[in-house]
Amino acid sequence: METINAREAKQGFGEVLMKAQKEPVCINKNGKPTAYMISVDEFEGFQAYRTELLHKKLDEGLADIKAGRVVDGPEFMEKMRKKYFDGNV
Repeated sequence: METINAREAKQGFGEVLMKAQKEPVCINKNGKPTAYMISVDEFEGFQAYRTELLHKKLDEGLADIKAGRVVDGPEFMEKMRKKYFDGNV
């Protein structure tokens, strides 16, 4: 993957567009990655993957509800707090 700075991207926008059709292009500003330019096909593939993953997780959640594998809101929030803020669980 090619990395270019924002000034180069601005000056050679057409060239960057062509490069992005072949592989992602990382655009840095002040020496830090700021954006990636990708092709429409790659973006649409990413969106389709995200949608597929979301549907899978929703189906799993519905299956859990149907099977009775549920907890109440306060219990759930306590587990999430411990897991993500206390590093436990």
